[in-house]
Amino acid sequence: MDGVRYFQQGQYPVALQRFDAALTIDPRNPDTYYNKAAVYHRMGLANRDSNLLAQAESLYNQCLDLNPDHVECHRGLAVLLTETGRVDKAFTLLRNWAAHSPTNAEARVELARLYEEYGDPRSAEQALNEALALDSRNWRAHAALGRLREQAGDYAQALRSYQMAYALNRFQPDLQRQIAALQTRVGGTQLAAPPAAPPAAGNRSAAGLAPFRHY
Repeated sequence: MDGVRYFQQGQYPVALQRFDAALTIDPRNPDTYYNKAAVYHRMGLANRDSNLLAQAESLYNQCLDLNPDHVECHRGLAVLLTETGRVDKAFTLLRNWAAHSPTNAEARVELARLYEEYGDPRSAEQALNEALALDSRNWRAHAALGRLREQAGDYAQALRSYQMAYALNRFQPDLQRQIAALQTRVGGTQLAAPPAAPPAAGNRSAAGLAPFRHY
């Protein structure tokens, strides 16, 4: 968590020192490999340094060796692959993850993100429907499906999907804005949100690299 704070402040060398210290305590923690990868990824982009990006890629793969279902690591590696001109490998990475984890909804949500970014909304919708068949309470899948429906002009169904996502996770101001905007188009009442969950402990991941959309 200390390293994440330094990462968020842009103090990358200090963040790396803290993550290295964490590895001396727990050398098989996939989150630490992910966090180190995120730092090298950010530094590699900022400095246009292919060696730093190669280090990031290696660390992402080490993270996945330790946790084959690490969501943020799959996302970060897929982003790096697209940024370095290997879109086909990014699709292969996420398709293989979905195939090897047939009950994992998140794998399908991430694959849908990539399909959407590369102009294939039909495949994105199919992946999201598969995700919801596995986990009907996956708020990210509902939100992403709402975005696809909004882009297709199906505002009533988009509103319903956004409302479902918000009912499952009320701590998303972007969802609140989307719901308010669509309500002016189609009318209706915002779905009541569940009671607030207790605040989470400090963030353990140096997220924020992906150019993909938020959900």
